[in-house]
Amino acid sequence: MNQILEEVVRGAPRFNQPDLARIENDQGPGAAWLMALDRPVAVTAAAKGHFAAAIAHADGRSVLAVDRFATQTLCYRDDGHRLAFAQRANALASDRNDLDPQALYDYLYFHAIPAPRTIFRGVHRLPAGHVAWHDGDRAQVQRYWSPRFDEQPMSFDTARQQFRNLLAQAVTNQLDGSRPAAFLSGGTDSSTVAGLIGQVTGRPAATYSIGFEAEGYDEMEYARLAARHFGCDHHEHYVTPDDLVRLIPEVAAHHDQPFGNSSSLPSYFCALKAREDGVTRLLAGDGGDELFGGNTRYAKQSVFDWYDGVPEFLRHGLLNPLSKSGRLDRIPLLKKGASYVRQAGVPMPDRLQTYNLLDRLGQAQVLTPGFRARVDAQGPQAQQRAVWAESAGASFVNRMLAFDWRYTLAENDLPKVRSSTELAGVSVGFPFLDQALVDFSTRLPTDFKLRRLKLRWFFKEALRGFLPDEILTKKKHGFGLPFGVWATRHDGLKALALDSVRGLGERGIVKREFTHELMNRYLPEHPGYYGEMVWILMMLEQWFRHHAPDYRFAE
Repeated sequence: MNQILEEVVRGAPRFNQPDLARIENDQGPGAAWLMALDRPVAVTAAAKGHFAAAIAHADGRSVLAVDRFATQTLCYRDDGHRLAFAQRANALASDRNDLDPQALYDYLYFHAIPAPRTIFRGVHRLPAGHVAWHDGDRAQVQRYWSPRFDEQPMSFDTARQQFRNLLAQAVTNQLDGSRPAAFLSGGTDSSTVAGLIGQVTGRPAATYSIGFEAEGYDEMEYARLAARHFGCDHHEHYVTPDDLVRLIPEVAAHHDQPFGNSSSLPSYFCALKAREDGVTRLLAGDGGDELFGGNTRYAKQSVFDWYDGVPEFLRHGLLNPLSKSGRLDRIPLLKKGASYVRQAGVPMPDRLQTYNLLDRLGQAQVLTPGFRARVDAQGPQAQQRAVWAESAGASFVNRMLAFDWRYTLAENDLPKVRSSTELAGVSVGFPFLDQALVDFSTRLPTDFKLRRLKLRWFFKEALRGFLPDEILTKKKHGFGLPFGVWATRHDGLKALALDSVRGLGERGIVKREFTHELMNRYLPEHPGYYGEMVWILMMLEQWFRHHAPDYRFAE
């Protein structure tokens, strides 16, 4: 008799141990994952590819696992004798109004809710690279994979050839035989994926790009440049404020918990247009920056790290006291230097939150006293410090990369793309997160990733001649959304934002006075900056209206 009560295997796991590979080939992936009931960590560590897998047995044992980056996701609840699991957190919530105040705080701090917490009390999300199991008596959660950097000397020519071969194979691995298609922002990563699709398939990629009629936000010229260069079957759509008014409630409602990445709307538009053309799978360029050193903060934070090389007597005896005194801030030529010294004196990873919106505005100004009394304001940074410590011993740049694998990719960018494509009815693949390519990146010398403050030096030089020079030299942009600017100019969008932010002010989390100040003073003064705070509050309220309309924080 079959003793399996429930089984879920999503994605495409592949096992590299002979016994598991044989079972997988002969009986299917579910049979292989059955072995994880007895060996949860060992079996999961042997799995390659992008996956989420879970099995519940009649004897009370259960096990669930997600891949290294949580490209697929699983949530769970310990019901005392087994782990109940589902893709979505709201599917496991016994009471939609039983919300975790700390999760709400984490959302306002991060603009997402990092695992293992979810918005629902008692419901958890499995972090990237982790496996959870219940042996019938108790539940356990353990990391089965951590980033390990083993930098090796290598010649540029050898590394370049290996890299390009791995890239081509990674794109091939993510294609499923349907019409080959990709997101195309015009940046290096999406352009590389689009070009390689044509190279490995012999067919031009169908590419999808989003533009905005707003100065400083539209990058369509670079997408067109890449499309022409690679002969892509290119498709464009310009998002309007009316589009946002129509679809913001739908996108907010689709998420199983509040999610505040504004790029989810452009991603959804891309996927929606692709689906209307009959595309069933899109490849995305996420991961290239985080593997090969492409984010501007890597250079900026490296400059701060150099401060540690200043003689201690000079740092503590002169520079630190002067910068903290505020006297240098009154001298225009020295103000920036004083700010540099202050930031350099903050240890990592706390320094990365220097411009956190919640802290910059002042938590006492934003949050109600009752809500602040019920949450741990230091909780987010405590979690980040623990993640930062996991990469101890690696170079400073590699530690930042590993940190971003968790927070930028697993907690933010991948959920954004995964949820957007899911809502549009399209599957998604992430070639840059192919395991062989990730492993290759961990062997690259740090100097190949950040060379004298030049971002992703090796990546760009290795693809010179393949990518157009204009794309290799352009500044990073992506699908940035001009929400704040539009929210001050478009009546419908302004009304939606105002109604949402005011509505949230009635729930006992954010002060009513702050919502008034935000909409009537801060946003009109600096729409590009404060538009982000309006966005995350609006999306939280829109999520409440669909999932927990009666919720009010009880002091």
